[in-house]
Amino acid sequence: MTAPPVTPVDYDKAQHAAYAKGRALSADAIGRYMSLFAEHLPRRRPLSGIDLGSGTGRFSPALAEAFGGPVHGVEPSARMREAAMAQAAHPRVRYMAGEAAAIPLDDATADFVLMFLSFHHVPDRATAAAEIARVLKPGGRFILRSTFKERIPDHWWRSFFTRSHEVEEAMFPSTDEARAIFEAASFATREVVFQEIPFEGDMGEAVEKLKLRAVSVFEHMTAEELDQGFAAIEAAFAAGTIEEKSTFGDFIVFERR
Repeated sequence: MTAPPVTPVDYDKAQHAAYAKGRALSADAIGRYMSLFAEHLPRRRPLSGIDLGSGTGRFSPALAEAFGGPVHGVEPSARMREAAMAQAAHPRVRYMAGEAAAIPLDDATADFVLMFLSFHHVPDRATAAAEIARVLKPGGRFILRSTFKERIPDHWWRSFFTRSHEVEEAMFPSTDEARAIFEAASFATREVVFQEIPFEGDMGEAVEKLKLRAVSVFEHMTAEELDQGFAAIEAAFAAGTIEEKSTFGDFIVFERR
């Protein structure tokens, strides 16, 4: 399996302006992710890392703070990198142009690589797996944070966009598919982590963030579907009938052989 079955989103054309705000996480939420990742990384510090598909730099500074750095934020979208450099600068983070199948770093550069909800955008997954193996030191860890098609989260907004479940099943690999790709590229699976994430914040804030449409599944839906869905959300919010729901934060930890 070398390519995702839906066309990857071009973030230079879509979402870059609203992504940082629309996908923002609280400091507590980011801190919990850092603690979770620390459980699966070597205890020594500093650790050099790569935030692969770093986007607007949502995690890069936190990775540098938690693990010492340096951290290389590798991102193909020029507009997303511009936002990262303007809004998420850090003395131990360097943002650079690149993609999973062509990482602009030397062999054995990093102690760890994180891909956080970006693997589904990668056109050539087998080449990407080989590249990630190349830039990791032997024994280095790769954390693949992804949705997996057998565990599509039932987000609070899911019922308003009924075809979104079908779209995400096409977007994301299964856990077994992801493992097979990386195990064929010099990786061993250390652990598959299924993590429940409680609803955070208030529903009004959640609705306003979603209205920015900074969710990749929306790029694969029609304008009519989106308009109808958001109108229904507005009506349900006004009526106080939207249900808060927990979601998933699943990831796989691989080790470079």
